[in-house]
Amino acid sequence: MDTSLKFDIGQLLARPIFRSAKLAAGREGMHRPVGWVHVLEITNVAPFVSPNDLILTTGLWLKQNEQDRFAYMKQLIDQHAAGLCIEMKTTVDAIPKEIVELADQHQFPLIVFEQPVRFVEITQDIHALLINRQHQFLKELEVYSRKLQRLTIESTGIAQILRAFHEQTGRQVLYFSSLDHSIFYPALTTKASSPISGFLQRQMDAKALSAKDVSMLPMNAQQLLVVQPVICFGQTFSYVGVLLHNKPEITESLTLLLDYTTKAVAAITLRTEFLEEKLSRDHNEFILDIMNNRIENEDQALSRMGLRQLSKGEYLFAGGIIEIQHTADSEPITIEADKQDLLILVRQLLKKLGLNSLVMMQNNRIYTLCAREALHMDSPSNFQATLLRLIEELRESTREQHSSSLKLYAGFGKLRAQISESARSYEEAQQVIDVARSVPAYEGCMFYDRLGVYQLLKAVPKLSFLAAYVEDHLGALLAYDREHHLQLIETLDAYFACMGSKQETAARLHIHRQTLYNRLDKLAMLLGEDFLETDKRRCLEMALMAYKLK
Repeated sequence: MDTSLKFDIGQLLARPIFRSAKLAAGREGMHRPVGWVHVLEITNVAPFVSPNDLILTTGLWLKQNEQDRFAYMKQLIDQHAAGLCIEMKTTVDAIPKEIVELADQHQFPLIVFEQPVRFVEITQDIHALLINRQHQFLKELEVYSRKLQRLTIESTGIAQILRAFHEQTGRQVLYFSSLDHSIFYPALTTKASSPISGFLQRQMDAKALSAKDVSMLPMNAQQLLVVQPVICFGQTFSYVGVLLHNKPEITESLTLLLDYTTKAVAAITLRTEFLEEKLSRDHNEFILDIMNNRIENEDQALSRMGLRQLSKGEYLFAGGIIEIQHTADSEPITIEADKQDLLILVRQLLKKLGLNSLVMMQNNRIYTLCAREALHMDSPSNFQATLLRLIEELRESTREQHSSSLKLYAGFGKLRAQISESARSYEEAQQVIDVARSVPAYEGCMFYDRLGVYQLLKAVPKLSFLAAYVEDHLGALLAYDREHHLQLIETLDAYFACMGSKQETAARLHIHRQTLYNRLDKLAMLLGEDFLETDKRRCLEMALMAYKLK
C-alpha cells in the first residue's frame, strides 16, 4: 500500500493539465507534498493557508510594492504551503527577480502558466485525484483491519501482526518491550537489532517515550523511529514501531496503520493476559495447598509448577508476600484497579527476570512462590538479588503511576530446597513486613534471614509477654518520659547503637554534650549504675527492640 495520501510537486507537473506550465523557481522543493488546492488573490493569506496547500493566483499581489510582494511570499513559505501557481498574461507579464530568488532560497516551488488557464479545471483534477486516493486508502485500510482481526482470532503471535504491518508499508517494523523479547520484522541480526533495542531502552529510561501518544525519535541524521504504546488495563505494556530512513514525512496514513497495528497487538496482549488469568486460578489453588501444608508428593508439586526433574543439583524456592497499602482517601474502585494492575505488572516482571513462579492475589496481598536452579555456591545470594530487583522495579513503577497514594511492603522467607518446605516461608515473609512497618531501620529489609534478633521477637507466641518484658525493663524510663518528655528511651537506644560513644550519641541526637551527660545521669538513676554491664545491657537492648514492635 502507498502510505501517502498526498502526491508531490513533481507528480503534479506530470499531470496533463500542467502540460503548459513550467517551474520558474524552487526546483529543490519538487518533493513537497500537495494536500489540497485553492485560489487566493488576497494579500493577507496566512489565516487561509494550511500546510501542503497549493495556491493558485493570477498574480494580483505582484502589483504591490516590493515590500508587500515579499511579505506575501513569506506568508506562504512560513505556512508551509506546497507551492504557488501564477497565471501569466492576465494580470502580470513577469515575475520580479527578488521573488524568484526568495523561492529558490527556501526551496519553494513557483509554477507559472505562460497562457491563461481555467483554475476550476486544475482544482477539479487535483481534488478528484486526492479524494480518489483517500477513498482507495480507506478501502485498503478496511481490508487491513479485517486481516488484523482474522490474525488476532487465529493466533496469539505478535510476529504475524508485525508481518502484516510490514507487508502493508514495506518498512522495517518492530515490537519493543522492556519486560519481554523484542521482535523485528523482517528479522534482523543481533548486530543490527541491538542498537535499536538499546536506543529504545535508553529513551524509555529517560522517559522520552510517550505513554499515550505516538513518539517520533530520531536515532541519527538518517533514521527515525516512530513508535506507539500498547496500552492494556491502563498500563503501557510495550511499543510497536516503524523505522524510517532519510527523513521521510510522517504521513497520516502511516500513523493510521500504526494505530490499527498497535490495537491489534493490544488485543493479543489482552487475550494472553486472560489466558494467564485463567492459569492463575490453578496457581491460587496450588499456593493455598502449599500454605496449608497439603503438599504430599514433591515430584507432583514440581510438575504442577511446570518444573522438570533435575538429574543434578536442586531448586531453590522463595515464598514471598507483597502488601499493598493505599491512603485513607483512596476510592474503592481505584483500589481494586490498582491491585489488578500491580498483579499484572508482577507477572510481567517475573517473566522478564526469568523466574519460574506462582502468583496469587488475596485481599491486599500478592503471594508468590519463585523458583530458580541452584547451580553455584553463590546461587542463593544471586536469587535474593533478583528478588530485590523485582521489588525495586515494582516500586519504581508504583512511584511513577501512583505518586504517594500507594505504598508497597515486601517480604520473603528463607530460601528452601523443596516446595513442601515452603509453607513456613509465608509466615516468615509476613514477619518481615511487620518488622518493616514497625521499625524504621528495617523498612528496606525484605528477607527473613536479615531480621537478626527480630526473628526471635516475632516468634514469641504471646504479645502480652513482650509487653510485660518491656514494662519490666523499661517501665521506669517510659513513665519518666511521659511525665517529663526527656526522651530517655531514644537516648538509651542511641547510646547503645553508638557503642557507648558520648560524642557520636550527642551528634546522632542533635543535642549538646552536656545535655547528654544530664540524660545519662538520669538513666543511671532510673536503671541503676550497672546498666552498661553485659547481661543487663542485653536485656535492655532486647526490651528496646520489643518496644519498637508495639
